[in-house]
Amino acid sequence: MQALIPILLMLFVTSPTSNARIAAEVSNVDVNVVDFGAVGDGESDDTQALLKAWSNVCGASQGTPTLNIPKGKTFMLQPVLFNGPCKSPSINVKLEGKIVAPKSMNAWKWSDSVRDMWIQFANIDGLVINGGGQIDGQGAVWWNGCKENCVRPTALHIHNCKNLQFSRLTHLNSPRNHISISACDGANISNLRTTAPDESPNTDGIDISESTNVRIENSFMATGDDCIAVNSGCSFINITGITCGPGHGISIGSLGANGAHNTVEEIHVRNCSFKGTQNGVRIKTWQGGSGYARKITFEDIKFDAASNPVIIDQYYNPNPQMDVSNGVKVSDVTYRNVHGTSANEKAISINCDNTVPCTNIVIDHANITSSVPGKKTFAVCSNAHGTSTTSVPTVGL
Repeated sequence: MQALIPILLMLFVTSPTSNARIAAEVSNVDVNVVDFGAVGDGESDDTQALLKAWSNVCGASQGTPTLNIPKGKTFMLQPVLFNGPCKSPSINVKLEGKIVAPKSMNAWKWSDSVRDMWIQFANIDGLVINGGGQIDGQGAVWWNGCKENCVRPTALHIHNCKNLQFSRLTHLNSPRNHISISACDGANISNLRTTAPDESPNTDGIDISESTNVRIENSFMATGDDCIAVNSGCSFINITGITCGPGHGISIGSLGANGAHNTVEEIHVRNCSFKGTQNGVRIKTWQGGSGYARKITFEDIKFDAASNPVIIDQYYNPNPQMDVSNGVKVSDVTYRNVHGTSANEKAISINCDNTVPCTNIVIDHANITSSVPGKKTFAVCSNAHGTSTTSVPTVGL
């Protein structure tokens, strides 16, 4: 019997099944928030439970740690920051359930001085957020109740996260913009569904700022403001396969507000559709600012009763006392194969600054007719230089 013991021990140690099981346990750290006290009834405050679970995920050093927010439960969160850096080169947030904000403005519990963000992820490289779940900002109480000197919060803010992967989520009724991406280098964002009533104020779908190498694709956005806004400091942004409406379209800017120096370049918007939107594809700048918006392409764009399908507005300036001796330079903008219908007779508006005119504006095959039977469309163009080929309506560049 004693002679058999070493043999049995050797068989146990060298068992392939045992080794595989141990390796799986080491490489997959799956942290379920329920195991850290999260209730998930939609009423209890689960903020601290998720922070405790996050601490374990962020502190895990092997494999791809996963924060698991399970299906079938609704987790109410107060304003919360999930902060890095984390030990693992990749972190997965698997949101299969629902996250909701407090139901009333007075129920929000703010920490420190940050009062304009609800859920934040910051300083996390290799962050992956997916799972098919839902984030509900309960925004109606803010739209109706947030008046003078009241700041409405962004629902989800992702800051300084390199190589972000963000997909397969539904976003509802943010108090302000649904998603903000800032200071991120390398991001793939796809298969999102974002909805808020068309009268909800400033409920942008995605705002991007100070970021580069960002791809947004195959998503549906119906909001009360821009479906996507590309702001200062952005470069190499690719937006593809977006269905927008209602909303204010896809916007570059606004840029140059209150004399600011803003820059945007290498923006490519392709294969997007706009239904019943206030605008289609728009570039907006303030007088008195400085900087540039350049190397921008809108390609294979479809409009369905959009009110302002194509617009460059360099007089986006609610302050008439602003110094108008300077402006943001708009150049190298191409519209290629833009087509569909306009709810207004003015289908194309290129209204550039007389101090800093637009240059190298290219319209290559445009066909925008009226959505109203018997009406015609026209274009307005001022202080812009470029070329127009096969355009309906005719554009005088």
